[in-house]
Amino acid sequence: METLTLKKLSGFVGAEISNVKLASLSDDTFEAIRNALFEHGVIFFRDQHLTPEQHLTFAKRWGEIDVNRFFTHVEGYPEIAEIRTNPDQTVVVGSGWHTDQSYDPAPAMASILSAQQLPDFGGDTLFASMGAAYDHLSDGLKHTLDSLNAWHTDGSFAKAETVLPDTFSAAKITEPCLHPVVLKHPVTGRKALYVNGYFTTHFEGWTEEESAPLLKYLFDFAVQPPFCCRFTWSPGSVAIWENRLVQHFAAGDYFGQTRLMHRVTVEGERLS
Repeated sequence: METLTLKKLSGFVGAEISNVKLASLSDDTFEAIRNALFEHGVIFFRDQHLTPEQHLTFAKRWGEIDVNRFFTHVEGYPEIAEIRTNPDQTVVVGSGWHTDQSYDPAPAMASILSAQQLPDFGGDTLFASMGAAYDHLSDGLKHTLDSLNAWHTDGSFAKAETVLPDTFSAAKITEPCLHPVVLKHPVTGRKALYVNGYFTTHFEGWTEEESAPLLKYLFDFAVQPPFCCRFTWSPGSVAIWENRLVQHFAAGDYFGQTRLMHRVTVEGERLS
């Protein structure tokens, strides 16, 4: 088993792991990485330079691949999505706090992002711990939220179609689905807040108008700086995050430049 070197990036979320090559992991090392992901929510590796085949082989160790229906796929690799920003774009995909694919009945478990082409400056990704967010709520609000469900929808992509016509199609939008506002992680049992500003619309049994004040409070509370870490990409970097434990935000501060990432998404399960 390789000896992992792990450095925490903040008090509640994120760790960078070194002394390991993702393309050639022993089973014991993979298990240690898996445990680190569940503990820290998101983990980072530098200087990996994964080929598409290596990216997929590594992803399949986590579970079945979820082929995203909105993104353009890497040519010859339909399981790998291109997360691309072109120099003429005025909107960066993911430049708002969100959880990948919370709009699906069985939301994505993990996202594995591999840096392909980076801008000269900017393009960092921020992550926020939803476990820390839940832990720091008052007991009274926890009690209220523990019994609530909320509706999630991919309808926000209808707006994206107007600015990213080559990437998104509103025709792919599906029916809203219902998830618990507080989930219990299926492996660790950790409780985490599960609402996000991109895809959560309202609470079950509440109107959108009634839901808006509390949802706005939760959206803002969950991503306050003490719960966050920030990762600056370098060539060959890889990030893996647990969508049931974190939200993330792609900083749109590099307009006029190209940024290209390859993402593989690992299937999850229905939440409880």
